[in-house]
Amino acid sequence: MSVLLINGSPHAHGCTFTALGVVADELQKADMETEIIHVGHTDIRGCIGCYKCRDLRRCVFDKDMVNEVAKKFDQADGLIIGSPIYYAGANGTLVSFLN
Repeated sequence: MSVLLINGSPHAHGCTFTALGVVADELQKADMETEIIHVGHTDIRGCIGCYKCRDLRRCVFDKDMVNEVAKKFDQADGLIIGSPIYYAGANGTLVSFLN
């Protein structure tokens, strides 16, 4: 079983990473594979509602990190999202990534 952990913080090794690391450690103790992916520092375009992803199975923005990580979504058995909370909501980059 494999679990993908998404770090939405702009700080690669900050508090969100630390929390995800604790979770990953516990999952590994239970014989699960884990991978932490840091997306909070990347330029991610927001969804423009073109629906091309339905046919292409990827985002039309070729250089977007979403296309790289989407392949891993298909292979993972679980997904954990970590984000700092800014002004009562998740990091904007993470929200664009998830959209």
